[in-house]
Amino acid sequence: MAEVLNKTIDEAIQGTALAPSTDDEGLLTKKFYIESYGCAMNFSDSEIVASILKEEGYAATTIMEEADLFLINTCSIREKAEQTVRNRLHIFRREKKKKAGALIGVLGCMAERLKAKLLEEEKLVDIVIGPDAYRSLPSLIKEAEGGQKGVNVLLSREETYADISPVRLDNNGVSAFVSIMRGCNNMCTFCVVPFTRGRERSRDAESILQECRTLFNEGYKEITLLGQNVDSYHFTPQHEQDQHNSVTFALLLEMVAQISPQLRVRFSTSHPKDITDEVLFTMAKYPNICKYIHLPVQSGNTAVLQRMNRTYTREWYLNKVKRIKEIMPEADISTDIIVGFCGETEEEHQDTLSLMDVCKFSLAYMYNYSERPGTLAERRYTDDVPETVKQRRLEEIIAMYRRHSLLNYQASVGQTFEVLIEATSKRSEAHWSGRNSQNKVVVFPKGSYDLDKANYVMVKITSATSGTLLGEIVSV
Repeated sequence: MAEVLNKTIDEAIQGTALAPSTDDEGLLTKKFYIESYGCAMNFSDSEIVASILKEEGYAATTIMEEADLFLINTCSIREKAEQTVRNRLHIFRREKKKKAGALIGVLGCMAERLKAKLLEEEKLVDIVIGPDAYRSLPSLIKEAEGGQKGVNVLLSREETYADISPVRLDNNGVSAFVSIMRGCNNMCTFCVVPFTRGRERSRDAESILQECRTLFNEGYKEITLLGQNVDSYHFTPQHEQDQHNSVTFALLLEMVAQISPQLRVRFSTSHPKDITDEVLFTMAKYPNICKYIHLPVQSGNTAVLQRMNRTYTREWYLNKVKRIKEIMPEADISTDIIVGFCGETEEEHQDTLSLMDVCKFSLAYMYNYSERPGTLAERRYTDDVPETVKQRRLEEIIAMYRRHSLLNYQASVGQTFEVLIEATSKRSEAHWSGRNSQNKVVVFPKGSYDLDKANYVMVKITSATSGTLLGEIVSV
């Protein structure tokens, strides 16, 4: 399961006002409004969609009432995410009624899974388009304008959108997502991704490097390489004479890091079974590869991991964490945890708590198990852990994580970190906010320094909460 981005509605709105497009007569073209939910891949996909629409003369807007086309990029990982999307679609429908010719489209994983229900039973949308079909969006819009429902949810074994230059919607000008692969071959029993995003396919390495170089030349200082399972990235050129030049994830990571020492490199998400020593040694070799790994464990009990089809044991995971710390002692590790999976006993739950006590994750995404239709778990197992038990166990998991997080952040007090300035602090115009290599948020006074976003500064940490480091600039 990909790392999930938890955002408020306002933060989830990814439409950004681009320069208004005009037609040959100088008239403003139509505008689209897009919201994205779920994993980082969905946010990256929205940028691809924005690029396709821009070529069709659409201008983006962050103001819903201005839109002629309402789009929502969806997630099917949890039932709550789907309900949020339904609620937003009802709001879109109310806005649509105010504007003649307006259309509503659902993109992404939920579109693929619930196409018939959205189109026929609830009649909420005009366009339904899956993650591999975004190139067909212009033709689907034309169909919908003609009164037909526009639908394309076909999965592909080849589509990577390698030739599309994404429009950067989260336009902070500092950090950007770069998709390196699509789909997933891991058949975790709880997960819908293999069914909604298809099989793994890796993007051409040179197209990735070119996108990263372009971003750096445009002033971006940090990129995150994205994939459902980035460690399994493996690109082999089609031409027979070049097939000996295959690119692994470790090699790709190195190639991106070599673009410039001023370009920070992150990646997400890793599957524990695939992250190799080669990747870890590459991370350790380059200071600009951030010392942070998102390593979803899901459960601390081997029997539960087997039911989840995670293909590793508790002991194997703990050894992988130990290996990461051996090679990069300064690295932080975050994780995903699912509470109350089918058949989970109290003893198995306690194993998850004890694993957390060993690993002391710097960040954790923690959820009650939510049975998803069409998954292997739905077919094989009974969702038999009562909701009250799930909730109590989740509260115990969260409480332990918060204790560990506070200790982890407090351990940084007195240390000095290189911080990339990302924005003015949300709480104070007089403070900057940025992150260090370990992905910790650092807030510090602007002072008299003549600085702006995308600058690196050295910050000494003076205090900490469970989610933020507070400090002062010591050098620029």
